[in-house]
Amino acid sequence: MDSDSVFANVVRGPEDPILGVTVAYNKDTNPNKLNLGVGAYRTEEGKPLVLNVVKKAEQMLVNDPSRVKEYIPIVGLADFNKLSAKLIFGADSPAIQEKRVTTVQCLSGTGSLRVGGEFLARHYHQLTIYIPQPTWGNHPKIFTLAGLSVKTYRYYDPATRGLDFQGLLEDLGAAPQGSVVLLHACAHNPTGVDPTIEQWEQIRQLIRSKAFLPFFDSAYQGFASGSLDADAQSVRMFVADGGECLMAQSYAKNMGLYGERVGALSIVCKTADVASRVESQLKLVIRPMYSSPPIHGASIVAAVLKDSDMFNEWTVELKAMADRIISMRQKLFDALTAKGTPGDWSHIIKQIGMFTFTGLNAEQVAFMTKEYHIYMTSDGRISMAGLSSKTVPHLTEAIHAAVTRFG
Repeated sequence: MDSDSVFANVVRGPEDPILGVTVAYNKDTNPNKLNLGVGAYRTEEGKPLVLNVVKKAEQMLVNDPSRVKEYIPIVGLADFNKLSAKLIFGADSPAIQEKRVTTVQCLSGTGSLRVGGEFLARHYHQLTIYIPQPTWGNHPKIFTLAGLSVKTYRYYDPATRGLDFQGLLEDLGAAPQGSVVLLHACAHNPTGVDPTIEQWEQIRQLIRSKAFLPFFDSAYQGFASGSLDADAQSVRMFVADGGECLMAQSYAKNMGLYGERVGALSIVCKTADVASRVESQLKLVIRPMYSSPPIHGASIVAAVLKDSDMFNEWTVELKAMADRIISMRQKLFDALTAKGTPGDWSHIIKQIGMFTFTGLNAEQVAFMTKEYHIYMTSDGRISMAGLSSKTVPHLTEAIHAAVTRFG
């Protein structure tokens, strides 16, 4: 009897809204089922992809007789940290040259955000973080549990399916001096809507004028436009002005290392001395949390970033992934246009990155799941990487039917 259990009064928690989509998809036996919920790259055949350059790096690691499985330092692999900072801030970044950056290896993007959040909760004078509305579903939970209080600023405009730039400026303009502000470096998740470079510059000026502390989440560098440098532009503007910021990096998408949990947290400080004290405190956050990070994934990244041939091979593979996603946007837009589906679908080709915020509502999404076996989050976000030339017609049918039926 479960009444004998000391946990008898534990209630069942809700499914994660994103991962729950995959659970439902896996239970469906229909041969035409389509999973557009998962934030992971798929090939044209709908299969997961391990990059060739990653296989090559792994082979090198396996064949290296000097490699052992000893613990690595609390802050992670030194090479990985150095190269990760260089990748996001730029090889010639003054902040790196002046040793004003401290970087620690963390458990992918989520772990980097969590460590950064806990550090701020202990050492920063403002405990409020402003996150965009909407944002990745895990953001509010990560920061709340890290000890920060979460507020939102307007970001997406459902009417234009684009950026609510005025709303963003008003909400941040009204936020208290010194607040922490979360920014998506590129390919905003879930909307795929990014500010232009001119808008970024205005955001930067506002943030610096109010002494806000920017906290960047970079999950898609190189994966959005196909260019590592272009996708880091927003971040580099904030480092070029000499100000301070936090930066969470993930290699899940751009190197396809999802399950290896490879990420980094960098904090750009005013001076080298502050950076070294900040690092000493980051160690005190990490040590009781997971002691030290895993060795394998970070070694793969370091091997690829260190060797110029492998690095170049990676950028080619990365661009191929980005290009396939961009071509899926075009195909879906063309198919909806050809079918005469009611409404303006140009946002599909204007948005960037892995996700498209379709503008479909929960009722339309439920209908598409029930009648067409298409799985996506109820907010209408679809993963473009889950689409292929073969499945675009099926999705087009479903969107057309949903829009025609529930206007």
